[in-house]
Amino acid sequence: MVSKAKDMIKSLKFSVHSPSSSSSIFLLSLRNYFVSSPFTASNSGEQFFMFTIIASWLINKAGRPFTQPQEYDEPNATVSNILAELRAFGVKVDFPPSKLKSGSGEHVCHVLDRLAEEALKRRNFSLRRPNYPTETTEEESVLEDDAELTLSKVEEEMIVREEPDDEEEHLVDLEALKSRTTHNEAEPSSRPEEILESSVDAAEWNLEVERVLPQLKVTIRPDNKDWRVHVDEMHQHRDRIKLSLKDTKSYLDKLQEEIGKTLEKVSSREKYINNQLELLVQEHRSAQAKLSEAKERYQQGSGGVTERTRVLAEISEELDKVKQEMEEKGSSMSDGAQVVKIKQSLTKLRQEVVQMDVRIGVVEHTLLQAKLKEKSNMTRDMHATSLPEPAAAAAAAMYA
Repeated sequence: MVSKAKDMIKSLKFSVHSPSSSSSIFLLSLRNYFVSSPFTASNSGEQFFMFTIIASWLINKAGRPFTQPQEYDEPNATVSNILAELRAFGVKVDFPPSKLKSGSGEHVCHVLDRLAEEALKRRNFSLRRPNYPTETTEEESVLEDDAELTLSKVEEEMIVREEPDDEEEHLVDLEALKSRTTHNEAEPSSRPEEILESSVDAAEWNLEVERVLPQLKVTIRPDNKDWRVHVDEMHQHRDRIKLSLKDTKSYLDKLQEEIGKTLEKVSSREKYINNQLELLVQEHRSAQAKLSEAKERYQQGSGGVTERTRVLAEISEELDKVKQEMEEKGSSMSDGAQVVKIKQSLTKLRQEVVQMDVRIGVVEHTLLQAKLKEKSNMTRDMHATSLPEPAAAAAAAMYA
């Protein structure tokens, strides 16, 4: 996310420093403002307002009109408008709008980065190869104190001086030897034949040595990482341990002797007590065995008591039920509620009997009428069949 924020800020810098950009934009300090800030927890509103201002400015620079939001505008509406413009540029938005309300985070940097890219595309901005100016390097003289050298430098110099060249150690430069021999043969010897004597006064030499001697001293600063310092400390600690070990060893030897004597006394006393208390120990063991047997019998008896208590509880519950039923029956027999119910039932039965009698009478009357009708029909049919044929024909002609 930090790299994305850096790319976003770089794009913003290009947009701000372009020739046609206005100076009214509220970009006072371009930094990792939307990634990490000490004001995130206490002043997130300021970050959100800064985000909305920069987003509106970038949308305007990208060629789409967008009204600059105010500080007291509705955050949801502002975020929705910004995301709508972002979708209009063809950017896929796959995160909820609530991620932008904090004013900081990965999604805020992503939105500003894409808007900055669209603004740069609108202005046809392209990066050109940078031209590096030729710089003249000036050698700076570093003044070092020759009297104080670090131990690492001294070691490096010693290694360089003492390190042999393994490859060229056994090689002989024949050409150099040949030229040297020919030179010695051609030229006469320049070695002085007389004994050399010094013309310098010994007193002056001693004075010069005393004067130069302080400058020839090499002061090595101690380095805590150097193993030699730790070795010296180890030797010092070892000497101290040896000195303190003498007194401590004698004291520990005395303490060991006293502890051994005390242990012997304790063991002998323990044997004496065991011999004296052997009878009591046996009695105690027998008492423990009896106690364990009594506990076992108690557990068995308590188990039987528990079972009998459960049976007693069941019997008591059944007895309570029987008592309750007896009380209900006694109360019902003492009052006249049952008699009243019987009288009401009898009255209801009488009413139902009367209704059934009425229904039976109606059915009998209907049945009687049906029988009479059937009887009259049969009589009519019989009379019709017994008449003579001329009379029947005359009657039929008359009816016709």
